[in-house]
Amino acid sequence: MNTHEFYMNRCVELAKNGLGTTYTNPLVGSVIVYNNEIIGEGWHRKAGEPHAEVNAVNSVKDKSLLSKATIYVSLEPCSHFGKTPPCCDLIIQHKIPNVVIGTIDPFAKVAGNGIKKLIEAGKNVTVGILEDACNELNKRFFTFHQKKRPYIILKWAESSDGFIAPETRAEQKPVWISNVYSRQLVHKWRSEEQAILVGTQTVIDDNPKLDVRNWTGTNPVRIVLDKSGRIPEDYFVKDGSVKTIIITENQNLKNSTSVFFENCIFDNTLPFSIVSILQQYDIQSLLIEGGKQTLQTFIDAGLWDEARVFKGAVTLQSGTAAPFITGTLQEKQTILNDELLIFTHND
Repeated sequence: MNTHEFYMNRCVELAKNGLGTTYTNPLVGSVIVYNNEIIGEGWHRKAGEPHAEVNAVNSVKDKSLLSKATIYVSLEPCSHFGKTPPCCDLIIQHKIPNVVIGTIDPFAKVAGNGIKKLIEAGKNVTVGILEDACNELNKRFFTFHQKKRPYIILKWAESSDGFIAPETRAEQKPVWISNVYSRQLVHKWRSEEQAILVGTQTVIDDNPKLDVRNWTGTNPVRIVLDKSGRIPEDYFVKDGSVKTIIITENQNLKNSTSVFFENCIFDNTLPFSIVSILQQYDIQSLLIEGGKQTLQTFIDAGLWDEARVFKGAVTLQSGTAAPFITGTLQEKQTILNDELLIFTHND
């Protein structure tokens, strides 16, 4: 790993601290180096708050060193006024001579304009350091802007013999296939994604809260499919505690302050209609937790990017079969007596 890569790797590490809190902005980390020593660093924490470059500059105690320093940033500095001023202007203002960038920002208002502005200001600009890692860091942001849909993660737990639910259950609550540590990990995932989606039957069977009660973080926006209005009014998904979007064919439902109804036809175009609706709400990432029909619908439509599958130690012998998926197995993890398989979609 050369010098540029070393400091860019630190930018990526810093940026990850913002996962789950920066929506609808990207994850960005920045490091300022003078005489082979880090004199400042920062990351973007929340939309509307200072960007990574601003936090890095503000952390430098001796500002006179900036005119002889190099600033590293995982994503192209912005060149436009949004909720905060352009970071390019900040770099120019402090006369930072060298700028090293991980990857270009695909957002239309940036998309190379930041680099152009810095070069025109006489800065020594280097682009494409640890580019793959910087692209992976912002796979959600990039997917949203390049494919015009959220980054989609499928998640389910299946028994050792391939079932995700038993044929019958004694009471209305989840039947746990994965262990308590795996379930806590799922709550961590929920805190990292902007929205979570479930189908009608899952809600009716489990009455889930779809929150992050076993982790610290922000509850995701709840996306609930309810074609004909079968979900009772006293269920958690309608309690108004979290922003909730209910997708339905029923056109006579009125929005409240936190529960919104969106109409679409429940036919073979449904998954495409859903992602179109979510794009309008600026939803950049979506965790789909089930059930079987909902998961398989997105799989069959080719609308998924990643699948996280727990294989538990329990045996059900019969019940609802797990979804069928083909993809590239990227990783295997052992979580006590569970096995976690992570697949990526073959485009």
